[in-house]
Amino acid sequence: MKKTGIFFGSTTGTCEDIANRIAKKIEGADVISASELTADSVKQYDVILLGSSTWGDGELQDDWFDACDKIKGTDLSGKTVALFCVGDCQAYSDTFCGALAPLYEAVKDSGAKIVGQVNTDDYSFSSSEGVKDGMFLGLALDENNESDKTDNRISNWLAAMNL
Repeated sequence: MKKTGIFFGSTTGTCEDIANRIAKKIEGADVISASELTADSVKQYDVILLGSSTWGDGELQDDWFDACDKIKGTDLSGKTVALFCVGDCQAYSDTFCGALAPLYEAVKDSGAKIVGQVNTDDYSFSSSEGVKDGMFLGLALDENNESDKTDNRISNWLAAMNL
């Protein structure tokens, strides 16, 4: 069994709730705050899920600023990484889940296999830094306006990655 670590950054508790909901679907997954992330803690996992809420103009949640710097310098060769994000597609339609972009930038040169991109077709938003080539860089969720789609989106995302 692959060891899975779910690292999250959450100010209001929404992203933490999502991290715990994801963990319930992955046997033995650990859930850890991004504020506790170290190079050693992240390297102990085979599968690493990184999640953030989105703030302001598409920024990361505060706990991720130091954590991203720690990840950037860490060799994650042989690991699998997937990203997830929480945003508001109506109030922040032009920056919806933009926090996916800096998470991706933090891991893109780590040597890890990055998986879990999600097609944008089932979403209503105008723009996002978290989208490349018509795909979100990870799972995008909106608990304010589309909470009825969250459980299905999580299940489909995990199934697509065989987790």
